[in-house]
Amino acid sequence: MNDMKQLAKIWILVMAMVMGGALPPQVMGDSSITVQWSAQAKSKKKSKKKSSKSKKSKKSKKSGKSDPTIASRLASVPAIGKTTTNAVVPQQQTNALLAVKVPKSMANEVLNYKVIRVNFNPSLRIPNCVAYELTATMVDMADAPGHEIRKSYKYSKDSKVASCPESWEYRGSGYSRGHMAPAMDMRWDKTPMAQCFFMTNMCPQDTKLNNDHWRVLEEKIHRWAKRDKRILVFTGPIVGKSPKMIGNDKQNIAVPEAFFKVLYAPEQRRAIAFIYNNEPCPGNISKYAVTVQEVERRTGLTFSSAIPKRQCNIADWDF
Repeated sequence: MNDMKQLAKIWILVMAMVMGGALPPQVMGDSSITVQWSAQAKSKKKSKKKSSKSKKSKKSKKSGKSDPTIASRLASVPAIGKTTTNAVVPQQQTNALLAVKVPKSMANEVLNYKVIRVNFNPSLRIPNCVAYELTATMVDMADAPGHEIRKSYKYSKDSKVASCPESWEYRGSGYSRGHMAPAMDMRWDKTPMAQCFFMTNMCPQDTKLNNDHWRVLEEKIHRWAKRDKRILVFTGPIVGKSPKMIGNDKQNIAVPEAFFKVLYAPEQRRAIAFIYNNEPCPGNISKYAVTVQEVERRTGLTFSSAIPKRQCNIADWDF
């Protein structure tokens, strides 16, 4: 009787395992094998649980919820509206491509700001050239909610530069204080925003040009940098042999006859330049496109040999 009860228990256990997929039918009659397969079934269940946890962990990492690498990347992006010391931006002091050779006959003082390199002319009291690298990261930050507001900043003298004009010296001249490095590109952080309002970054510029087609070009460059990941931007005046001078008292600030922009996208090895007369300049930007070589001829400046000097295909840019 006891043997019958024991066999019945084994039979019930085996049938339960067969129905659950734990035992193959051919081992149903061997109780020792039944115990062995029972242990294997438990092991498989534990293995499945571990596999399930592993898959969930991988999904979590893909989503970035628990990936410390992603967290650290996000943490490295500076907060908008706060002066940063570890901003994810290029350092212009170490970027050889931003170096511009100025002729010996041209007065020049190199000013290294946070992201802007100014070649300042102490005799004419305007920059010879202003250079900076504009990255997609900088553009994203500049366009993000909470970016620096232009009206919060005022034109000011760089106290470290003796020949830097005062803002009031432009008053009554009929010319705008024209940014060479535009505030639009610098509003991602307090320091570069304040520095781009230094008068070392300004030239007397026709007001209509400044507010109209020159601004349109700057807006395009802003978008091109986001598309091309990074662009080197060089901007400055073209000064005639006997330039008109302004200044409240001494009349010693030169008025450029034209302005240039040189652009170079390192990733695409693509370059182009533009020259606008210092007057209203209507029409499409293609009308003002020139080669880098032409800018060098008109200014006497020499840009890096890494920059293609003879390219001038607006179709490669404006699409």
